[in-house]
Amino acid sequence: MTDIKHEEAANEKKSLNFIEQIVEKDLQEGKNGGKVQTRFPPEPNGYLHIGHAKAICMDFGIAAEHGGICNLRFDDTNPTKEDVEYVEAIEEDIKWLGFDWANVYYASDYFQKLWDFAIELIKEGKAYIDEQTAEEIAKQKGTPTQPGIDSPYRDRPIEESLELFKKMNTGEIEEGAMVLRSKIDMANPNMHFRDPIIYRVVKHPHHRTGTTWKAYPMYDFAHGQSDFFEGVTHSLCTLEFVVHRPVYDLYIDWLKQGKDLNDNRPRQYEFNKLNLTYTLMSKRNLLLLVKEGLVNGWDDPRMPTISGFRRRGYSPESIRNFIGKIGYTTYDALNEFELLESALRDDLNARATRISAVLDPVKLIITNYPEGQVEQMEAINNPEDPEAGSHIIEFSRELWMERDDFMENAPKKYFRMTPGQDVRLKNGYIVTCTGCKKDENDVVTEVYCEYYPDSKSGMPGASRKVKGTLHWVSTAHCLPAEVRLYDRLWKVENPRDEISAIREEKGLDVVDAMKEVINPDSLKVVNNCYIEKYAAELPNLSYLQFQRIGYFNIDKDSTPEKLIFNRTVGLKDTWSKKNK
Repeated sequence: MTDIKHEEAANEKKSLNFIEQIVEKDLQEGKNGGKVQTRFPPEPNGYLHIGHAKAICMDFGIAAEHGGICNLRFDDTNPTKEDVEYVEAIEEDIKWLGFDWANVYYASDYFQKLWDFAIELIKEGKAYIDEQTAEEIAKQKGTPTQPGIDSPYRDRPIEESLELFKKMNTGEIEEGAMVLRSKIDMANPNMHFRDPIIYRVVKHPHHRTGTTWKAYPMYDFAHGQSDFFEGVTHSLCTLEFVVHRPVYDLYIDWLKQGKDLNDNRPRQYEFNKLNLTYTLMSKRNLLLLVKEGLVNGWDDPRMPTISGFRRRGYSPESIRNFIGKIGYTTYDALNEFELLESALRDDLNARATRISAVLDPVKLIITNYPEGQVEQMEAINNPEDPEAGSHIIEFSRELWMERDDFMENAPKKYFRMTPGQDVRLKNGYIVTCTGCKKDENDVVTEVYCEYYPDSKSGMPGASRKVKGTLHWVSTAHCLPAEVRLYDRLWKVENPRDEISAIREEKGLDVVDAMKEVINPDSLKVVNNCYIEKYAAELPNLSYLQFQRIGYFNIDKDSTPEKLIFNRTVGLKDTWSKKNK
């Protein structure tokens, strides 16, 4: 069940996507006893990425909408790639997104049942041991327009196949020496029907069962049966499994042959994947990025992993809202990353605490402000949320301001700090610039101004008209900070195709090709920053808006002694304009 509150008003009619329409029709027809049970079945061989978030929203959302349950089932049939670390990360990511499961299952829970089923298939003449190499089997399968060729082992005696199958699990058979194939139809136009492999030998210890098993079921053999064992009613998958559906149904028919399954069986339905521009979401490629040190771990804020988005400062609500906007269809599409960032800005605008931070500081001295005087100014935490309250920021004679907010010789429509021009210091006074000081390299080191003592908010002079408002922090009441300016990891819209083209053109391996496509400006670390001290009171991963700069969050490794902030997204979309 989901912990999420309905985000639409109770009386607002929600349009149904095609999967929801199918589920409602199944319920109206009384299938599966009028119940809905789904599952989210990740393989624990890496961290979840945002593509998985779309499946999570579907699997858990459908169950919640119809008073059903959604289970979490780990597809742990390949021990060479799986790890407990990934299991724990997947659980954390699902809960962070706002969902919870009814039960946790593993495909390995059913290894004995699957083994017994495979034995029955051999006895019924529906499976056989094949000793050909993987290359020979692939060549023998034919093409979509040409039928395959029967394996020379297809009519192997049943007792011989049974004996060899048992040896596959005792350690007597080496990896790759033989497989168990189901006997279906080598001439079927659906290539997945051409005697698919259902068991192979893997001698790597399993993260749960250790060395108990040496023979492991393939995904197509384990998946549907696991759904049936658990009582799943709707098995929701992405579009690449459309061609697998007939095999899914056939194995369930074989599993419970002779029994009426028409209205009481798992039903597989498929929807489109989430594809994003400037994003690479293959787990295999993400693992390469991590292993080769091209990013700083699975939760690097440039990664498309859910943990990466969390660390960067995305909210679960923004991801769910984005997925709700793009919807579910029966055709694949490439969604622009800007749509995700737009959903993020909408959400953070309503929840982020406003903070003053100066990333490229230059000292601003208010020459007519009393030395040693300190005033406390009230700063509203979030103008979009009256219940968010406020906090105190100190104002003094010497402040830090952004270097880009000063120009000695400014053009006519420059409304920031320049000699002879008035500006407002946010939450403070109106000041007029009187000049600056430079070093021997002609670099501005100090900016000078005078303030109007009656121009503070609520005073008579506060109504004086100015066209610019600047942020600042008091030099004596701020804290140093490290700010990490993150941008897109890839410099091209479709990194997968670009990497493939580079590999083909230059003969590079995938890692070297990746290096040519990675955006060299995807991370800039700025150390000479100052932030108001209130930020040190906030917990890590807090959502912030650095006023006039962008949205940020407090990194998970930040401490009061070393504050670290990650840029989540700018206040406006500048990437599209920059790359046109």
